[in-house]
Amino acid sequence: MDGPILQIRDLTKTYKGGMQALAGVNLDIRRGEIFALLGPNGAGKTTLIGAVCGLLRPTGGTIEAFGQDVQRHWRSVRRRIGLVPQELSFDMFARVDHSVTYSRGMFGCAPDPARIEQVLRSLSLWDKRKAKIRELSGGMKRRVMIAKALSHDPELLFLDEPTAGVDVELRRDMWRQIDALRENGTTIILTTHYIEEAQEMADRVGVINKGKLLLVDDKATIMAKLGSTEARIELAQPLADLPPALTPYQVSLERGGRTLVYRGGDGSGKGKREAAAVIKALVDHGIAFEAIETRESSLEDIFVDLVERGEVTA
Repeated sequence: MDGPILQIRDLTKTYKGGMQALAGVNLDIRRGEIFALLGPNGAGKTTLIGAVCGLLRPTGGTIEAFGQDVQRHWRSVRRRIGLVPQELSFDMFARVDHSVTYSRGMFGCAPDPARIEQVLRSLSLWDKRKAKIRELSGGMKRRVMIAKALSHDPELLFLDEPTAGVDVELRRDMWRQIDALRENGTTIILTTHYIEEAQEMADRVGVINKGKLLLVDDKATIMAKLGSTEARIELAQPLADLPPALTPYQVSLERGGRTLVYRGGDGSGKGKREAAAVIKALVDHGIAFEAIETRESSLEDIFVDLVERGEVTA
């Protein structure tokens, strides 16, 4: 099937009392991609996932998944979707293997012990298969949640803060599993507070705040359009004023004229070139400096800036 696997148009959700959780969201998800949805707490991430998965009814707008209207064809659509929610929810006295097998049956899938074993092994749960869920650590319980979501082989998988509260080793294991799922053709939408994970794993990134999508684009494009370079140059002697040769560049003096700061560029390399030109101008004009520190803006810098400005650029 060509076209997006998920198509959201003008989606709104207003709760009783007037709180608007979604304010006209438009979003297409491409088949086979990893899409990271970033936003602060209360931005609308979980509400958006809940609307797609049929856990809540939108106030307005449409959602199509696999070419079908989600509200009219909820059962057939939901069968093809997996969800790992933020909150852990289990029968704590159930065995791990029984819980995952039961989830598969809930979606009308025939029993397949070999597939259940494959899922459990992929998440390092096979040795714990006979343990009761209440006996597991928090990180292992989260693995079981992922196993349950994968048990019916979904084509579209939602991961709502999948690595929240887990240790670094477990987080890496989960991301290896997510990468393997993508290799097998599963489309993945995740929300996360770990922006470095989105920067590492996602193909595209969306930033949501106060129910509005501020930005949706390929990760590399975002970095190119909104990234920047900062160079901090510690001068040997303080300057009272900027030399005329530096006026074409975005520079300023800090710390009483002892530090010259350049901030500019767009992530395309322009910032690095201009920072080099600033340094050359200092050398040409005999202005001595003792140290240089440069850094490129990260996805986190861009995210924080967008949320603070609240500008819709999607």
